[in-house]
Amino acid sequence: MAIPTELVGSLPRPMKLQEAYEAYDQGKIDWPALQAEQDAAAEDSIRRLEETGEPIVTDGEQRESSFATYPITDTLAGTGLAENLAGDGQFFAIFDDGHHRQLPRLTGGPFRYKTYAREFVEKNRAIASHPVKQAVIAPSMLMLLYPLEGELEGYTRAQFLDDLCDEVEKDIRGCFDAGAVRVSIDFTEGRLANKNDSRNPWTNKDMLQEFIDLNNRVIDRFSAAERVNIGIHTCPGGDCDSVHSKEVPYEKLLSKMFQLNAGYFLIQCASEEDRESVYRMCGEYSREDANGVAQVCFMGVINPLSPEVETAEHVRDELLLASKYIPVERLGATDDCGFSPFSRDVKPKHGSPDFARDIAMQKISARLEGARLAREALVGAGV
Repeated sequence: MAIPTELVGSLPRPMKLQEAYEAYDQGKIDWPALQAEQDAAAEDSIRRLEETGEPIVTDGEQRESSFATYPITDTLAGTGLAENLAGDGQFFAIFDDGHHRQLPRLTGGPFRYKTYAREFVEKNRAIASHPVKQAVIAPSMLMLLYPLEGELEGYTRAQFLDDLCDEVEKDIRGCFDAGAVRVSIDFTEGRLANKNDSRNPWTNKDMLQEFIDLNNRVIDRFSAAERVNIGIHTCPGGDCDSVHSKEVPYEKLLSKMFQLNAGYFLIQCASEEDRESVYRMCGEYSREDANGVAQVCFMGVINPLSPEVETAEHVRDELLLASKYIPVERLGATDDCGFSPFSRDVKPKHGSPDFARDIAMQKISARLEGARLAREALVGAGV
C-alpha cells in the first residue's frame, strides 16, 4: 500500500530575495526588479524540489508576501496594499519568541483580492516538469480583517463575509483552472483560536466553530470529486523558527477540525512531544465519509523549525506507528508546517535563510525516503 507524501508549501526565501523586498519597500528598486528576484527564487525552488523526487511541487511561495497576505499586499510592510485596506490592523499572532505578525484593517467595501494564486500556478507550470500544487489562505484568516466589534458604515459584516467567500472560491477555482492538481487551504489560525491571550483580543472570542463553519461555506461549494484534492493545513505556527500556539491542547482542535469537508489534511505532528496521541486522535476524528470523500491524514514527520535533519528510518518508524491508528489507505506524510510562511524570515536557529533552504531539501529527501521505507515495511507485513 503506497503512502502518499506532499509538501505543505513555503520554503525559506534566499537572503538576496529578502534584501530585494526591503529595497522595494524603500523605493530603491522597482516592481519588475523585485519580480525578477522572485522568479529566480521560484525557479530554483522548483528545480531543487524536483531533484529530491517530490512528486507534486510548488514554488515555495517565493512570489508571495506571506501565506496569509498574498491576495491583499505586495510586501509584508504594506507596499502595494489592496483597496479598502489600511496597514494598522490587529495582530494575527504573537509568537513565543516575542515577535508578532499583523494583518491589515478593512476600511470599507467591497472586499476584493488584488492578486489571485492562479497567477503563481500559471508561472510555475511553465517551469515545472512535475505536477504543481498551490496553497491558498482560508476565509477564517481573512475574516479577521473586519473589526471585531461593531460594523463598518455602509458595509455590514454579512456583506463582507459574502464577498470574502466569493473571493476565496474564485481563488481556489482559479488554481485548478490554471492546472494545479492539489489546492491546500492554510488554517494555521485553527489551533490559535483556542488560545486566550490578553495581548491578542480575537483569541479570546472562542471563534473555532465560527472559523470551521465559514470555511465550510466555501468548501461545500465544490463537488466531492473536487474536494478530494482540496486540503487543509494546520500547525501551531512556524515563523522565525518560533510558534504561536503549541501550548494549546491539540485535542481542542483535532476534535473539531475534521468537521471541515475537505478531502485531505496536512497535520503538524513531528514537533509534538506525544506524537502517538496525535495519531490516535486523527484516526478517531477523521472521517471515512465527509460528504462523499474519505479524509486522508498527511501526518507531519518533519520539523521545519529545527535544523537537525530527521533520518529516513525515523520517518519510517513514525509512519508505521501512525498506521496502527489511521487506516493505511488514508495515511500520508508531510512536513509540520511551511519552512518559512512569511517572506521576511532570516531563520535564526538555522543561521541564515540560505542555509535553511539547503536543510529543507535534506529534510524533504528524508521524508520521501522514509515514506518509501514505510511502504516496503507495510508490504512486507502483508498490509
